[in-house]
Amino acid sequence: MAKDFSLMEDSNRSSNPSIHDVSDPSRRTLLRGGLGALAGNFLAPLSTVAGAAALVGCATPGSGAGPLLGFKSVALSTADTVTVPEGYTVQVIAPWGDPVGMSGENAAFKDDASNSAAQQATQFGMHHDGIHYFAQEGSKVGLLAMNHEYVDHGLLFPDGAANWSLEKVRKSQAAHGVSICEVQEKSGKWEVVTPSPWARRITATTPTLVSGPAAGHALMKTAADPQGRSVLGTLNNCASGITPWGTYLTSEENFINYFSGGDTLSAHEKRWGLKKGGSGYRWHEFDARFDATKNPNEPNRFGWIVEIDPNNPSSTPVKRTAMGRGAHEGATVAVTRDNRAVVYMGEDARFEYIYKFVSRDAIKPGGAAANVTLLDHGTLYVAQFNADGKGRWIALTHGEGPLIAANGFADQGEVLIKARQASDLLGATKMDRPEWIAVDKQGWVYTTLTNNSNRGGANQPAVDAANPRANNTQGHIIRWKEDGDFSGQTFAWNHFVMAGDPSLPRAEAKGNIKGDMFSCPDGLWVDGRGVLWIQCDMSTSAMGKGDLKNFGNNMMLAADVNTGEVRRFLVGPAGCEVTGVTTTPDGKTMFVNIQHPGEPANELTDPKNPRAVSNWPEKKANGRPRSATVVIRKGDGGVVGT
Repeated sequence: MAKDFSLMEDSNRSSNPSIHDVSDPSRRTLLRGGLGALAGNFLAPLSTVAGAAALVGCATPGSGAGPLLGFKSVALSTADTVTVPEGYTVQVIAPWGDPVGMSGENAAFKDDASNSAAQQATQFGMHHDGIHYFAQEGSKVGLLAMNHEYVDHGLLFPDGAANWSLEKVRKSQAAHGVSICEVQEKSGKWEVVTPSPWARRITATTPTLVSGPAAGHALMKTAADPQGRSVLGTLNNCASGITPWGTYLTSEENFINYFSGGDTLSAHEKRWGLKKGGSGYRWHEFDARFDATKNPNEPNRFGWIVEIDPNNPSSTPVKRTAMGRGAHEGATVAVTRDNRAVVYMGEDARFEYIYKFVSRDAIKPGGAAANVTLLDHGTLYVAQFNADGKGRWIALTHGEGPLIAANGFADQGEVLIKARQASDLLGATKMDRPEWIAVDKQGWVYTTLTNNSNRGGANQPAVDAANPRANNTQGHIIRWKEDGDFSGQTFAWNHFVMAGDPSLPRAEAKGNIKGDMFSCPDGLWVDGRGVLWIQCDMSTSAMGKGDLKNFGNNMMLAADVNTGEVRRFLVGPAGCEVTGVTTTPDGKTMFVNIQHPGEPANELTDPKNPRAVSNWPEKKANGRPRSATVVIRKGDGGVVGT
């Protein structure tokens, strides 16, 4: 997550019980023990044996012998560059505005940002996020699929948001979504292949199908789509995931900010954070789809996990409604012993929930073509973390418990469209902004809880076992292991690490990191050797101030899950977020996304001074900062991280 719209959204006013109401009273004193008590959970003994992690698409070089972390940590930095360890190189590819390689569409980026909406629709979008490498010729040629989360109108247009028009709305929409490009290593360097038959853009206006229980539902129908089965576009695409059958999962996160509500909002609209005027995108002024007073069901058509087949450029993206609606931050797939898919998802907003979806059917051989409907059938669950270190998954199934018509759930489609309200009634645990999720080789499932300064505030939920710090400015990483298999109904959990700065006077901001300090963990990924990569998203509005005063720029770190050691591997340029990471199958090339370099403290670039904070990566006198992908390699040709 980049633009801190999620910090604005705090719409969970449910009265579902706190963790203290559903746990053993004799254990509650643990919560008063402070970080000393939490440290004891840092690497608690495993009490269960889960199924083997799928680790889909991760590198698998070598035997895995030897220490996981073999590089020298880099120092904290405020420099306007990408800093990596000694012996590593950095190359920039695929910056915002460069052509993705669609045949006949090669309009170059204009340094004054005067490219048209039509040109932007064939260029890399803005604000790169989740990313994955799909091998075609092993580790030399492949496809990169990457998300573009949001836009900064001060950078996107020469005059910013002045003279607002339909053309500007269309360009803004074209800079969202997903890019798929072909990349290859040539003469020791990586490059985007132009033209390529695989290259395409999926934007906020690309025709997209709806499948699963909510497809065709009354709450999904609009005048433009009376069948409720076809949506234009995907937007606010944040974290990503991949499937064992070779498809890409992109998540629609803070979609509600694009819609404008009326003076009077329904309970449903309030629960999803709809506001009059939206949050600054202004699409509703020229595109009535985003005016919820005219099209009240249109917001229901966003907030889904979208499946894309990158190896079939003629395929249509599909919104998989069986996995529920939310401000989704990623979709990480594990596989059960009987070969069913389990998809873990967080919802990045204050006091929202952690989910998993378990497919009804087993994964079939034959790739994407054989598993077209696999994610349309299964059970969605929401997590409840108890104070005794145990937890359970509660099914969001119509007709079970409170999920009945009398409570506003006419059928399963309505349960999924109103997943937040359903989870409220089921008593799920309100979390501190659950973001990316990763699964390690031992079957532990990790989630970043990036921060929540509202925790413990006036008229706000109190601290609990899973979210133990009031005014949680630093964030933490929680993990759990399923009882039996990834489809298990119960689990054991602990805190892997509490982020923070040990030099700070406030006890709840110190953390318990074993190694290099960091704050606001967000991106999370496990590579083929089992290294847990942690990416940080300190908001530019808070960076360098208060509890975040000593961290410098956002960074990426590597953690040894066996020892708990954390080392800083990369520091990004000024004003950026570091988000999205993947490698080639041999582990020797890493792709990392640098999002919104140059973002100022108010998170909106002044179009008259676009280089005020950063001029990365090109450093042109008349240029502007551009989100981009960096290629990181070890000088001796070895595996990244060793």
